[in-house]
Amino acid sequence: VARGGIRWSDRREDFRTEILGLMKAQTVKNPVIVPVGAKGGFVVKRPPLDGGREAFLAEGIECYKTLMRGLLDITDNRAGDKVIPPKGVLRLDDDDPYLVVAADKGTATFSDIANGIARDYGFWLDDAFASGGSVGYDHKKMGITARGAWESVKRHFREIGKDIQKEDFTCVGVGDMAGDVFGNGMLLSPHTRLVAAFNHMHIFLDPDSDPVKAIKERKRLFNTPRTSWADYDKKLISKGGGVFERSAKSISLSPEVRALFGISQSSMSPDELIRVLLLAEVDLLWFGGIGTFVKATAQSQADAGDRANDALRVNGKELRCKVVGEGANLGMTQAGRIEYARAGGRLNTDSVDNSAGVDCSDHEVNIKILLGQVVAGKKLTMPARDKLLASMTDEVAELVLRDNYLQTAALSVAESEAVERLSNCQRLVRVLERSGRINRAVEGLPDDEAFGDMAKSGQGLTRPELSVILAHSKLALNDELLESDLPDEPFLETDLVDYFPTPLRKKYLSAISTHRLKREIIVTALDNQIINRAGPTFVTDIKDRTGASSPAIARAFAIARGAFDLDPLWAGIEALDNKVPAQRQIAMLREIKRLLERTVMWFVQNGPAPLDIEKNITRFHPGVAALAKGLREALSDTARAGLDAAVAEHKAAGVPEPLARAVAGLSQMNATLDIVGIAGHDAKAVPAMAKVYFGIGSRFGFDWLRGSARRIETQTPWQRQAVQSMLDELYILQQELVTQVIDAAGSTRAVDAIVSVWSDARKDKVARTEQMIADIQSAGIVDISMIAVALRQLRVLVAG
Repeated sequence: VARGGIRWSDRREDFRTEILGLMKAQTVKNPVIVPVGAKGGFVVKRPPLDGGREAFLAEGIECYKTLMRGLLDITDNRAGDKVIPPKGVLRLDDDDPYLVVAADKGTATFSDIANGIARDYGFWLDDAFASGGSVGYDHKKMGITARGAWESVKRHFREIGKDIQKEDFTCVGVGDMAGDVFGNGMLLSPHTRLVAAFNHMHIFLDPDSDPVKAIKERKRLFNTPRTSWADYDKKLISKGGGVFERSAKSISLSPEVRALFGISQSSMSPDELIRVLLLAEVDLLWFGGIGTFVKATAQSQADAGDRANDALRVNGKELRCKVVGEGANLGMTQAGRIEYARAGGRLNTDSVDNSAGVDCSDHEVNIKILLGQVVAGKKLTMPARDKLLASMTDEVAELVLRDNYLQTAALSVAESEAVERLSNCQRLVRVLERSGRINRAVEGLPDDEAFGDMAKSGQGLTRPELSVILAHSKLALNDELLESDLPDEPFLETDLVDYFPTPLRKKYLSAISTHRLKREIIVTALDNQIINRAGPTFVTDIKDRTGASSPAIARAFAIARGAFDLDPLWAGIEALDNKVPAQRQIAMLREIKRLLERTVMWFVQNGPAPLDIEKNITRFHPGVAALAKGLREALSDTARAGLDAAVAEHKAAGVPEPLARAVAGLSQMNATLDIVGIAGHDAKAVPAMAKVYFGIGSRFGFDWLRGSARRIETQTPWQRQAVQSMLDELYILQQELVTQVIDAAGSTRAVDAIVSVWSDARKDKVARTEQMIADIQSAGIVDISMIAVALRQLRVLVAG
């Protein structure tokens, strides 16, 4: 256990079930934090019989203190670089002085209490022991958890063509304005038409909500301590609306409410009305309160593990909202999410949507550890440290929200290719299961029979399922990279530095390089980049095809990222949010992903082990840049026409021409590393060598064969692997053929001339090859056997 939120549970009869559910969600948040997190909680067994709220709070605080002391009693401490075991404790594990707690429901204001206990114990982390205290990042003031979930919500709507920051949309919510996640969430867009909401006390109805008036009143409630829906100004509620007690026997329904929600009865019980609200046909269902309100049809109420809401719970396939945002934990069961997604709904999981809170705590603690080193070195005073922490609040939020943005983008790309990569996902799930990392039943992942059924029906995994395997693929990669020497690679210190806000990068660079969690931060940063950019199955796929290790694949990824200067391309695509159709952005991201697959494969197969990241970037980047600049001129007439058509298509969708040209050329840039290698890494020679390469590719059908192979419909993983092997061999044969032609001709003069010199010495084999390619091209539909025949003839040509 390294770090985690502590909840004051009000579920005395089953609070362990609640904490275990939170832990399950936490596991898939762990990829974005350093190191991994957990969950904890307590319940007040003997509440005071009198004394009211103050006495109950005091008893809760004492219980919390008992838990904090218990944790620190068995935790190693640190004095400088020396680890000090706790007295009187028999240790069966290794040294581990890292322990951090965070706020959760009921303990949001307890961080200073925990830090006071840490100081009493002389615990080395001091006020970094409990994040979010008076000298830390207040999650509610920052609105960070809701803002992270809002990144998910915005993306869902963007992908169906709606900008909710500029267009009105309807919303039903769970929670109240006094709550962190609900309150902050309902202030994030001026176009939110909150037509209904409920919490444990009230039901709020505003059938014709005026977003301008409503957001002002919601803000007033949010900024006023201890408010409830009962404090909402009734004069600002639209006709037919109101605030109703959940303790009422029955609620009379106005014509306006009945018309909006399609209700025929004139009155309903509060529970019946809440079920109607959950099933309302609105744009967004926003979970910002405690409770599990959606399950799958096949699940029992007990399966949801939340007895208090059994009477309210609905089934996933019954939901009629377009998007679900899970700002709160456990708003739906995983099976309920999957059922809703299969019915066409858009959502992720709570662990993806609300991960910004724990991510923010993570940044706070690691920043405090860094500044603790600086303070200990007497280069910074504590008051100055506190002022510096406060000044970085906005940038810390940006760093955290960036993680939310990139994870949801990765899910969108994975979802777009879920059908074609179903077998890859199945393979990954098997690997994770065999290694003991997951239990399919617990995680809600399909068994092999269900995978087979999906394949037959042309389905892929849903976003909730992809969310789970995305997280576990990151966690598996993280462990493998930490066990290697990769985190000690000097070149990767850039990723370490980028983790921290700008003021720390500028002033405390030397302290950053000696951070106690340096290796973990580097690995987490690189791990997230690899999986977010290349997909959850990427590492497993490359391993299966090459036998390479995870650290080797990670090194190759870092080289490809630098050599092809991919960061500006990614940034350019992201800058087009709400400017071009989201599907266009996804298609462009997939082009970069395909380039990564090819180039990472190339490096792990052709580079000397272990791959030197900086040396290979320096070696290949000039040639890559030279080819990118002169690509159009190097292509054959047919390929040039195809490139121009792709550029025109991107531009017509609103993509700026430089970006359109760069992305459109990526399919041809797949061959860059071969070309640069043949050119002897001489950037000046690359353009001429590229003309020869693409000229031979055109004459002997390499480009056409690769395009045809990619379009072959495959039914089994073995067929897909066969096609991929054929694509790999086409690149190898083309490289060998070009090398032969250049060696025979002794120069890189006009393409036609040097190919003619080489061809004249092999007229029969060249003629047979050209005739065979022509026959295949005229056949219409191309299958695997035809590609296999073509490969055999090309091997003969190269061997000759």
